[in-house]
Amino acid sequence: MTKRVLIITYYWPPAGGSGVQRWLYFAKYLREFGIEPVIFTLDHPQYAITDPSLERLIPEGVEVIRQKIWEPGQGNSKVKNGFLPQKPNTKQRFKNYIRANYFIPDAKILWKRPSVKKLKKYLKKNPVDWIISTGPPHTTHLIAKKLKKKTGIQWLADFRDPWTKIDYWHHLPMSHKTKRKHQALERQVLQQADLVTVVSPAMKRDYEPYTKRCALITNGYDEINLSEIPELDKSLTLTHIGSLNADRNPEMFWEVLKELIDYEEGFEDAIQINLVGHVADEVKQSINTYDLGRFVNFTQYVPSHAATHMQLKSQVLLLFLNDVPSAKGIITGKIFEYLRAKRPILAIAPTDGDLAEIINNTQSGKVINFKDRDSLKQALIALHQAYKSGQLKSRNINIEQYHRKNLTAQLAELLKKD
Repeated sequence: MTKRVLIITYYWPPAGGSGVQRWLYFAKYLREFGIEPVIFTLDHPQYAITDPSLERLIPEGVEVIRQKIWEPGQGNSKVKNGFLPQKPNTKQRFKNYIRANYFIPDAKILWKRPSVKKLKKYLKKNPVDWIISTGPPHTTHLIAKKLKKKTGIQWLADFRDPWTKIDYWHHLPMSHKTKRKHQALERQVLQQADLVTVVSPAMKRDYEPYTKRCALITNGYDEINLSEIPELDKSLTLTHIGSLNADRNPEMFWEVLKELIDYEEGFEDAIQINLVGHVADEVKQSINTYDLGRFVNFTQYVPSHAATHMQLKSQVLLLFLNDVPSAKGIITGKIFEYLRAKRPILAIAPTDGDLAEIINNTQSGKVINFKDRDSLKQALIALHQAYKSGQLKSRNINIEQYHRKNLTAQLAELLKKD
């Protein structure tokens, strides 16, 4: 017998970026496991990043329920994407303070009341077996929590990122009272949900003591949907796909790169850096400080199929984590797309973190600690030597466990348990 699940998600095509992909792909495959998804999302959304190409992945005939939203600062893409200005002016500081302290847990909170009203009415006539909320934004969890209380339907709370341990938490201008409210709401969601799913082992360790049931389902990759696989770049291209905010600025990388360009024979003629996605001004300033501008190509956000094309043709794929206390537990969704591309990965991240464990276990690249300048230098020299000899390759073993269909099978098994 087919089960029905209501998925409450802020991000849905035409939304682009990383937030939309997890549940879009779950929805794509759930029917193969006897589960029918019903989507609840925005009406007439104004997403900061859009990618209409993702609409082709929506399952044919899937029911999508929509509700309008108004949020403060709508249209402010810097705030929406976590790009809070490092030196905001007085007006920006005031707006950020109001947003952080009066719209809790986030600026989508005004979506809660009309959404609960609409969904309560819908569920009376159209019963489901599970209510699923995915955050951030964490307003989705509060909608689901209220519906759980009113209907008694089982509730799965999915955390794509931590709530109070997210990497930009320390930048938000919140009062102590506001922080306590966030912590209390987070604890309520964890305790009241029938099932909590998370994307990293560290999140599971943090959340599991407060939950009835907690499961780890990482993000993943899907098939490559290109008419032809591109040839590798002729240059030694090092490509980073995704946003680079000020906290993620790999200062050590630029410094070592400059040294190798100046002193490593042949490096200057071979190297090319591709930064694809939003790059903060602070990152661009660092690049200019080390006189690297002529070696760096900047490309704004590209659709997912174009990003895949760029990954496949790049000699090396770059991955930088924010140097923050929670870095050991961060697994970016981008790592799984990199695994699919089967190109060597060079990551600057904790060597004893969750991300490093994936890279090491799949033998897909090299992880360098944030301050380990010598290891980074040696890694770049080794990549250059392998490139010159035509041996720049990656093994990428046992990556099938991260295929979206296999991950959906794990989700379906959880949803079918009594």
